[in-house]
Amino acid sequence: MKKYLFAILCLWCGTMLSLHAQDKKNMFNPVTTSVTSQSIAPDARGGAMGDLGAATEPDVSSQYWNPAKYPFCIGRAGVAVNYTPWLRQLVNDINLAYVSGFYRLGDYQALSASLRYFSLGEVSTSSDMSSSDNMTISPYEMSVDVAYSRMLSETFSAAVALRFIYSDITYDYSDETSPGKAFAADIALYWNRYFTGRTREWNMGIGLNISNIGSKISYGGDDNSEFIPTNLRLGVNFLIPINEYNKFSIAADANKLLVPTYPKQNEGEADQDYTDRVQRDYYDISPIAGIFKSFGDAPNGFKEEMQEIQWSMGLEYIYNDRFSLRAGYHHESENKGNRKYFTVGAGFRMSVFSLDAGYVFSTAQSNPLDQTMRFTLGFDLDGMKDLFGRRR
Repeated sequence: MKKYLFAILCLWCGTMLSLHAQDKKNMFNPVTTSVTSQSIAPDARGGAMGDLGAATEPDVSSQYWNPAKYPFCIGRAGVAVNYTPWLRQLVNDINLAYVSGFYRLGDYQALSASLRYFSLGEVSTSSDMSSSDNMTISPYEMSVDVAYSRMLSETFSAAVALRFIYSDITYDYSDETSPGKAFAADIALYWNRYFTGRTREWNMGIGLNISNIGSKISYGGDDNSEFIPTNLRLGVNFLIPINEYNKFSIAADANKLLVPTYPKQNEGEADQDYTDRVQRDYYDISPIAGIFKSFGDAPNGFKEEMQEIQWSMGLEYIYNDRFSLRAGYHHESENKGNRKYFTVGAGFRMSVFSLDAGYVFSTAQSNPLDQTMRFTLGFDLDGMKDLFGRRR
């Protein structure tokens, strides 16, 4: 009898563990998009503060975070080169290169642009290295964009950006696939104002950027096009001076992908009925309709909708506008990707150039940037012009 009881207990425990694992599996429901490299934060400053930048002080890398910040830049023009390794714990040839720059037109307008190149390294097309059909390819994704920003008042600005996305990540011997192409636009707003404190002025910034509003992308060989990562980013920043040489800022960003959630199969639903529902409720949805649908389509209702919001918080200490120390934290729900990580970094600025570095260490084993460094090298074109002018 004891043997039977033990067997029943083991069977019950096994069943409960299986059901629990199945529940966890059913709960895991991330929002999926194509060209995910568009969501990688490219610069070391924002990356060192938990991946944020919608409302932080304007800099040359603002094109990704919020191009509406450029009219508030102190410098007249600038260029930055960014490098970010990817999956560094597994491979050494996957990386993101990003170049951005801006030029202010008078005191109230600015033009800016950026080029993003995400290399997936070298990939073999066959698992059998001795096969005669084996080839080595170099898949990649890239995008180029331009933006126009303008101050609408002393404290408020707006920007519009246009982007072309190209993704060459497929290979097929039958030539049924082709590189994907998409066009997108960003709409950004930025509010910045100084307030008088007891001893010094402090600054508050609020930023909003709706990025990658555009077409779907298709790689051929399939009638269904995929959504690109349309994203809503809202941020706030407080810049608080301590004295003449020391100041610090506190910032926070909230992100939500404006892409429909992929439908799940209901219990007892026939496979064909589920396929038809996916086609109707996901693939047949236009990009604009998908933006509005994304606010209320989570299978588990409002609770799951809130889980789709990613949060970032960061701190920055600045000494004499030359040296900076940064730290931050990024949080994503376990059911939506489970990317949770701390970031640290530092920056050094001269009259001509700036150098920033950021480091990521993950608290969950799902972040491809874990234990990697990011670097940004920026150039102040006004400073370079003055430097060369003095040398003459």
